[in-house]
Amino acid sequence: MVQLTLDTQVSDIVNELPQSADLFRSLRIDFCCGGKVPLKDAAEERNLNPEEVLNSVKEIADKKEQRNSMHPSSFGAKTLVAYIQEKYHENLREELPQLTPYVTRVAKVHGDRHPHLLRIQELFKELRDELLDHTEDEDKNVFPLILEFLDNPTPELKEKIRPHVDELESEHAHAGEILFELRDITNNFTPPEDACGTYRVVYSRLEQLERDTFDHVHLENNDLFDRVRAAL
Repeated sequence: MVQLTLDTQVSDIVNELPQSADLFRSLRIDFCCGGKVPLKDAAEERNLNPEEVLNSVKEIADKKEQRNSMHPSSFGAKTLVAYIQEKYHENLREELPQLTPYVTRVAKVHGDRHPHLLRIQELFKELRDELLDHTEDEDKNVFPLILEFLDNPTPELKEKIRPHVDELESEHAHAGEILFELRDITNNFTPPEDACGTYRVVYSRLEQLERDTFDHVHLENNDLFDRVRAAL
């Protein structure tokens, strides 16, 4: 990752840390057409304290690094579930609503010349709605049941939990199908050479969403659910 200083260009920060686009958008700092300026200059142009803006960017980077620094394979079941919820579920609840206006804007502005962007908007909406419903069901219903079962694997709980795990794996597979189509129609998330900054942010954040979702699904399917299967 580029070193984050007051001299780092805004566009470089967003390229390396796509989530920083939300911060710049809220501060009305242009990361798109006017992004090739040092962070210090961009902040001062908006009458903002450059050091405070830099610290906010660093907080976003630190949060991302913290989420990537843990090793869950040796966690107990309760810790593993808490890890999945904090690293992936909470991140989805933050990222998906924040990414929505960017996807909508790019489809609206560029959809006439790039019709595949309209399909991206459809796929993203489907994926967003499914992932939010899916994670809510896991947090409220399935994860508590899994922890109860792993703590006390009774025959009654065994029969109760089996269909939940099968359903979750089916939903994981469908999310993967959507992501595969997104990668295909975006040419491996490669924006055209003349793409604007927002266009590039959408592709970058969709690629990050794909990466995080596959890691998320792998951890549930091949770690948490394997623990359940071993006790069935």
